[in-house]
Amino acid sequence: MVVLAASIVSKSGKVLVSRQFVDMSRIRIEGLLAAFPKLVGTGKQHTYVETENVRYVYQPIEALYLLLVTNKNSNILEDLETLRLLSKLVPEYSYSLDEEGICKHAFELIFAFDEVISLGHKENVTVAQVKQYCEMESHEEKLHKLVLQSKINETKDVMKRKASEIDKSKIEKNRGDKGGFGPLQSMGSGRIENSFSDLSISSSGTGFGSGSGFGLTTDVDSFSAKPKGRPTTSSATAPPKGLGMKLGKSQRTNQFLESLKAEGEVILEDVQPKLSQSRGAAPPPTDPITLTVEEKLNVTLKRDGGVSNFDVQGTLSLQILNQEDGHIQVQVQTGDNQAVAFKTHPNMNKELFSNDSILGLKDPNRPFPTGQASDAGGVGLLKWRMQSTDESMVPLTINCWPSSSGNETYVSIEYEASSMFDLRNVVIFVPLPALREAPSVRQIDGEWRYDSRNSILEWSVLLIDNSNRSGSMEFVVPLADSSAFFPISVRFMATDTFSDLKVTNIIPLKGGNPPKFAQRTQLITDNYQVV
Repeated sequence: MVVLAASIVSKSGKVLVSRQFVDMSRIRIEGLLAAFPKLVGTGKQHTYVETENVRYVYQPIEALYLLLVTNKNSNILEDLETLRLLSKLVPEYSYSLDEEGICKHAFELIFAFDEVISLGHKENVTVAQVKQYCEMESHEEKLHKLVLQSKINETKDVMKRKASEIDKSKIEKNRGDKGGFGPLQSMGSGRIENSFSDLSISSSGTGFGSGSGFGLTTDVDSFSAKPKGRPTTSSATAPPKGLGMKLGKSQRTNQFLESLKAEGEVILEDVQPKLSQSRGAAPPPTDPITLTVEEKLNVTLKRDGGVSNFDVQGTLSLQILNQEDGHIQVQVQTGDNQAVAFKTHPNMNKELFSNDSILGLKDPNRPFPTGQASDAGGVGLLKWRMQSTDESMVPLTINCWPSSSGNETYVSIEYEASSMFDLRNVVIFVPLPALREAPSVRQIDGEWRYDSRNSILEWSVLLIDNSNRSGSMEFVVPLADSSAFFPISVRFMATDTFSDLKVTNIIPLKGGNPPKFAQRTQLITDNYQVV
């Protein structure tokens, strides 16, 4: 198997990303990719096209093609497996599967492709391993940086302390020197000007001010009725500096000791939420108007089959960045699902929505409130709810089959996904009895992780689409009761909704061109269990 290149091209033939794994000229790869749109057919999910010299193995992803260019001696089954792995990686690095999103994350995609294919041959890696290799997170590196930073801080403290000791020795040395010119600038005045505060008056009796009757005394300490603070400025300032450095050093040292005392997994917990937030959280809105369609799914399935509870609650929220865009109306289009019951906000014109499917305020002269890009949620315009007992409406069903044999329990779990949605970031949480070690996983479609603290086996599938509508996992644990593996919890998200609500237009009430807007749509699980 030799993969010549992995590319992402538009359906019009525009090359967005291309990574070559063998030596070839730019003219040749451009010629191969330019010829692909003329050879491709339609109506297939996974397919290939052969020419005299190469084979094109490709898969549509929305409005784009994910393409492998291989030689004709390549194993088509291995090529399809490589293509499937790359199709799971692309949504991980590009949230929007369009030309702009692919070009924005081009280098991340190239790095991920390099981890999957090396010199034209597929590496034995998974999606989770590729993400880990690209992130290059290392606990030892973090610990080394903590130790190095602590040494730097200690060196700075020593440097400041030495500098303070040198300043003190200079002050003491100046006090011991003869200062005959000190009183000359203030004869008869009985005080020393601020500009000469660094000069000290000698107490040895050899200067002009020693017993000469000019109103000056021979000791600095006798200026108590005059300017009190000036002669003792140097000696009074030095101890607080030393004290401040001591406190700062102690605080930094304590922080470093706490980091060293902590376990490695604790340090990872301090860093991991930031990573997951950057990967999982949606980017802040940058368009003038953003409309978010969100549905939360509450489902309770019975372990023997059937639906105990099925409830969908959806919201349409509006977020406006600029105040001048507040005088608008929102034109929407509802789907054909008659089971969905819509309810507008009390400030909305209900007749306008019922007759024309337009969301607008009762008072057209009143603008919608505005908010910054960091504000969460926005203004709620519309709510809806759907309830059902029809099992065919459930997007994902879970079947668990525990069976005991001797001193062991064999557990087979199977998922079946409806063709209504493509599910992303699917995680199935299976509770286990208290174990001394991780369960023995014999077979799995996806990835697994054992949470020993909570005794939960996590089964992860990044994407469920037409290529994997069903999957299974089998593991073995010591002898346990079948009820120990319930309730099973499920978490996933999708970019389609039950209501199929879409925003079709933004109508400006003060005339002019309609402002630019963006729509975000997602279906998430709020409480999804098999009991």
